[in-house]
Formats: sequence, C-alpha cells, structure tokens
Amino acid sequence: MSAQIPEWEPLAEPQLVDQRGTYDRMRAACPVARSPRGVTLFRHADVVAAANDPVTYSSATSAYRAVPNSLDPPEHARFRAVVDAFFTPERMRSLEPRIRTIAGELVDALPRDADVDAITDIGNPFAVRAQAEWLGWHGAEGQLLVWMADNHRAIRSGERFRTAAVAAAFDAIVLRQVQHRRQLGRAAPDDPTTELLRLTIDGEPLNDGDIVSILRNWTGGDLGSIAAALGVVLHFLATHEPVQDALRRGADNCAAAVDEMLRIDDPFLVNRRVTTVAARVGEFAIEPATRVYLNWTSANRDETVFGDLDAYRPAENAAHNLVYGTGIHVCPGRPLATMELVVAVQALLAATSRIELAPAAEPVRETYPVGGWRHVPLRLS
Repeated sequence: MSAQIPEWEPLAEPQLVDQRGTYDRMRAACPVARSPRGVTLFRHADVVAAANDPVTYSSATSAYRAVPNSLDPPEHARFRAVVDAFFTPERMRSLEPRIRTIAGELVDALPRDADVDAITDIGNPFAVRAQAEWLGWHGAEGQLLVWMADNHRAIRSGERFRTAAVAAAFDAIVLRQVQHRRQLGRAAPDDPTTELLRLTIDGEPLNDGDIVSILRNWTGGDLGSIAAALGVVLHFLATHEPVQDALRRGADNCAAAVDEMLRIDDPFLVNRRVTTVAARVGEFAIEPATRVYLNWTSANRDETVFGDLDAYRPAENAAHNLVYGTGIHVCPGRPLATMELVVAVQALLAATSRIELAPAAEPVRETYPVGGWRHVPLRLS
C-alpha cells in the first residue's frame, strides 16, 4: 500500500517569496510533493538516489537534444569523455593567470565607497569576459551581455515564446563562432571551440547540432551560473565578517569556503528527470513517465545530513555538498567554475579592506526557476 503524494503549487506567490524557506518547510512536512508540473524530491537521500539511477530516472526530459545533459547511458558516456577532457587540472592551471588578469582589471575599475551590484556590476561582466577568454570568443562580450539580460527577462516572464526566442538567439551566436572557424580552416585560432570542431566520437566528427549544444551548455549555462554564484558568495561575505576576514588573511581554503556558501544558499534550484518505470521514494509510488524534479537547494539544506541548515562548516559538509550535482551528470565544468569563483573572490578581497551591504538599498531575491539573488547592492572600501 502506497501513501498518496501530497499536493503543492511551487509557483504560487507565497512559495516564491522565500523559496529556501518554502523548501525547508516542505522537506520537513512532506519530502515528496506533486504539482501539475510533476513530482519534486526534497530530501538529500532521495535526490542522491535518483541522480545515481539513470535507468529509472532518465535525463531525456525534452524534445530538444542537450549534450551531454539530456543523454542517458550508454550514449552519455561517449560524449562525457569528450567533454571532461576540456576541464583537466592542467588546462585550468594554464587558463588561471588569464582569468586573474580579467578579475583584477574588473575589480580595479569598481568604485570605492559607492554602491555596486554584485550581479550586474561584478558577476555578469566577469562571467562574460572569463568565458570569452576561455573559449576564444573575443569580441563577442557585448553580444553575450545583451543576451544575458534578454534571457533573464524571458525566464522571469514565464512565456515560452520568449524563452524560445532567446534560446534561438543564443544558438545563432554560437553557430557564428562555429562557422567562422570552419571558414578559417587551418588558420582557425587554437582554442577550445576550434578543438571541439576537430574531435571525433567513434571515428566520426561531431555534427554541428551537437557542437552547438555542447557550447550552449558551456556558455549559456555557465554565464548565468557564475553570475548567480558570485551574487550568493558576495552576499554571504558581506553578511559574515569573520568569514570574510579569515579568507582575506588566507586562513581558510577559498574553494571549500565558496562551495559551503553555495550549499547554504544553492542558486541552482532543480534538475528534471522522467521515470522510465514505476518507482518508489519511501512510502510513495511514482508512476512511469512522471516528470521528477531533483531539488538541489532543498537537499543541500537537509538537516538530517547537515544539522544546522545555516551553519558554515566547509570541511565537515564537503562530502555531502550537492552544488554541482552527483551521479553521471555531475557538472563537468566544476573545475572551471570553482577556479573562476575563487579567482574573483580573491581579487575582490585583495583589493579591498571591507565588503559590506550597501546601507541604503536592500538585496532582492531571485524567483523560480532561478535561485540566489537578483540584486545585491554592495559597498566596497
């Protein structure tokens, strides 16, 4: 006998006002909930189990092919091997000095003792310049900033025709980069974009659709992710002076600190799966072909795993931190994202004596399908 899955409405205004608080309450009251959109898993153990069972919980949730995110085994493994090769420690060490230069230039240009916004003035321009440097898309920074603004507006509108339009616009930006390198042939710049065009899987070159999909995932996903993550990290530092001071002195591991700040306030809310067969989560039965949402933000605050939800304990919580996911779809770009975030934080700390919230403006939260902060007004000194 199975219990009936409780109903909820994740997009109702009361839920959106405080998404983290909503998920904390849902996790305690009913760790599985159903809405017209699908079934949401809130508990750490359930999210981890689903993410590690790609046979039952397929990632093929859309009619659109996303490489490697929407791929299931065995196809996923072939593409994942290609993607992972771009994020080796050696590649990240080679790229890091260039990203440090970008971060230093951006921080040096920020005003002191005047309001700056963590997302629009720091996160967005840093993400765009860092990605353009990595992929060799120099000259496209302005296009990418415009697209980020259009994409955020489309997401907040909830209108599918607008999100489809910005997705098509981004594909056009990516395809221009691909076509430019194809036209240059052997004279194409030596960068990851060109390298991707020359790779093969099972002896066959990647088709343009898969190349665009990989680059869309790297760029479209990472631009918003880096900006959102920086917003969370800088808000945390501004409101936790002892942590800020410890990092400024070099007393704490910056990468571990950033991961823990993102665990406490995970801006990457959910990923989707679809059940291929009947499944069970505790006492609840889930029918085949049900869309399932893995709620990372909730799982990262599960008190049965982390104890005090908001306690800052980087070392103790690292092993269970799900900011970058888990299972076969764990984020392949984690080494790049971590390096970029650490470099940005270190540049800001080195150039300032204090980072605090601006006295005359309030931070503004983001709402579904995005987490974290929309605006974080800061004062640097």
